[in-house]
Amino acid sequence: MSPALSGASICLLDIRTIAVAQLHQYESWLGAAEAARYARFVRPLRRRQFLLGRALLRAAMGEILEMAPESIALEERPGQAPRLLAHAGGPYFSISHSGHWVACALSDTTPLGLDIELCDVRRDVLALAQQAFGAAVVAELEKLPPEERRVAFYQRWSEAEARYKLGMDAAACVTIAHAELSIVLCSAAPLAQAPAWL
Repeated sequence: MSPALSGASICLLDIRTIAVAQLHQYESWLGAAEAARYARFVRPLRRRQFLLGRALLRAAMGEILEMAPESIALEERPGQAPRLLAHAGGPYFSISHSGHWVACALSDTTPLGLDIELCDVRRDVLALAQQAFGAAVVAELEKLPPEERRVAFYQRWSEAEARYKLGMDAAACVTIAHAELSIVLCSAAPLAQAPAWL
């Protein structure tokens, strides 16, 4: 692998597959600030997304760092992604959730921004595109058949979100195929290959 290229992995979880009994174990993994934030969520789906996103991240990071997931400390930062404590310089990570899915991306070598979006066929993607991207993008989307239009809108939306989460110029943005989701991973350094699934 060229030193200029980096690698990344993605973990994806359908939160409907996790039994309620398992949630209590994952709650014990949260730090004090995370637990306080978790307690403030009112909607059950949002609570589950938060908890299982943090559990998924810790499980994946535990494999990379060869640590027990519950021993991985994350610092809550209001309005920002959490930060890994005691491991400056990596691994880098990004978390995303949409509907019944949560995901995280990790890299030993480069900052990441990940976004997943559940592709909802009920949404008026042209109206959303007008609000989010303006008339030029709407004109491009209008030229496409309805199914291609929906895919193109969500891909553009996910890429914009992934770039925002990265927080710096992206050297690469990769679209990952999925039956239900739009998935885009952006990285600060070029990726040597497509992200691996953990």
